[in-house]
Amino acid sequence: MLKFLVRRWSERPRMLVFMLGVMLPATALIVAGVWHLRTIQRDRAIEAVVQREFQQVLAIAEKRIDARAYEIAEEASTQFPDAEQGDELSTFLAAHSDIAHAFLWTGKGRLKTQSQPDRMSDPQFVEEGRDISSMAGHWFDLDTDDWIAKLKKIKATEGRRVYFTSNWVESGDKWHYQSLVLFMPRGSTAAHPALAGFVYDTDYLGSKFFPQALSEVLPNQNANDTSHSQPVIMVRTAKDHTPLAASICWDGGSPEVERSFESVFPGLILGIKLRGTTIANISNQFARTAYIILGALSLLMGGGMLLAYRNIARELALAKLKSDFVSNVSHELRTPLALIRLYAETLELGRISNPGKRQEYYEIIRKESERLTSLINNILDFSRIESGKKEYSFRETDVADLVRGTLESYRFEIEQNGFQFEQKIDSDLPQVWVDREAIARSLLNLVNNAVKYSTTEKYLGVNLYRHNGGVNLEVVDHGIGIPAKEQPKVFEKFYRVCDPLVHNTKGSGLGLSLVRHIVQAHGGEVAVESEPGHGSKFIITLPVQTPKVQQAKGTSA
Repeated sequence: MLKFLVRRWSERPRMLVFMLGVMLPATALIVAGVWHLRTIQRDRAIEAVVQREFQQVLAIAEKRIDARAYEIAEEASTQFPDAEQGDELSTFLAAHSDIAHAFLWTGKGRLKTQSQPDRMSDPQFVEEGRDISSMAGHWFDLDTDDWIAKLKKIKATEGRRVYFTSNWVESGDKWHYQSLVLFMPRGSTAAHPALAGFVYDTDYLGSKFFPQALSEVLPNQNANDTSHSQPVIMVRTAKDHTPLAASICWDGGSPEVERSFESVFPGLILGIKLRGTTIANISNQFARTAYIILGALSLLMGGGMLLAYRNIARELALAKLKSDFVSNVSHELRTPLALIRLYAETLELGRISNPGKRQEYYEIIRKESERLTSLINNILDFSRIESGKKEYSFRETDVADLVRGTLESYRFEIEQNGFQFEQKIDSDLPQVWVDREAIARSLLNLVNNAVKYSTTEKYLGVNLYRHNGGVNLEVVDHGIGIPAKEQPKVFEKFYRVCDPLVHNTKGSGLGLSLVRHIVQAHGGEVAVESEPGHGSKFIITLPVQTPKVQQAKGTSA
């Protein structure tokens, strides 16, 4: 028992090295991954990345909207009447219905203003035109040189003729945004300077210009597509959080990232968000996904390490079993060889004069030779099975005569060990197609095990009877028994029950493995019923088959 425990303990350092060499790096990797994810969550790094991306999208959107606004205003300015054609403002407005008001300044106190004729029935619109006329006259009369210098600088540096500014119009409790476009009309000279401009009001900006511009910034949007989150943009005034205009997929709520217009539309703000979700939700989803992936990888790594551990443990156990097998086989070979040599030398020296005693010695030599042959045959059969070359010779057999003959050849061993032997063989058994030598070897292996592992109550019973259309062969003993958890393993090669008595008893660990292989090759089954301290019962079930059925199963393993 002590030697067995020492051997088991000696395997632990190698397993410990494996655990430390594989599990520590894997655990460190998992811990580092969790720490990194927690750092990302704590620093809100995902939100920051998305917000930076949104800021870039808004910057690009602003540039495109500005370019579109300049394109429209530049085109309209080229069609504006000359400085000497102030009377043509009505014609200009008729050709540009999107412009609410137009004005032309040709000198101090000389400002001509015109509003869209079809809207003059609206008193508020008329009052709005008067306010713009007063404001523009005041600007140009007082700061003529400054405006001319600013427009010339824009022309020289940016190559543009127009300048955008904003105007706020109060209506009730709200302020409406207007975009004013200022420029120098054709016919303006240094000697006779002229200034002109027109107004895009809130209706045009909110219902036409910005919706079209936003659709160009975010093309291919589908308001009915809710399968994935998509960015949506809105435009609002600095004095109101209600969108002035929005992309077609805008679903309400507040933008998560905003950016103020810097040049063309001062006082307006661009906002962006994701439809149907938030940046925080994206960050949380990323974290959840990362944790799930990390958890799955951890499980895979843990499963891989467990499989590797089990494989290594199995290989170590197999190596130990093979070592024990060599040791046990050597001992089992040495014992009969020693007895054969001893009795043979005694007979050779002529020291036994009694014929009866001499005959007994001859019988012992024969029995030990048979025992030695049986052991060698087991080893050879195992070798053939492992290499897939084991062959069986099936023929119709009286299984009752086969069992009786096999037990009779082993009776000397049974009686010599002081066993109470009992056999029950039915008389009406059918013929069975078997390999006689293989079945006899299976029976002897079971009987030999019963003899080896019965220390106190020495009983051996062999029963042969019909069962469910087949034949059952039972070997019963009152020996040490087998624990329930180890019963499925006893038919594995080299396996020996973890009991001190088993390990102190020499054996190869091949007997039951050979029995299972032989029985399965015959189309049968082998089972064990056992309880520690109350003995064991091994049951071999052989089917009754015709030659054709048996041969169809093959004759090699």
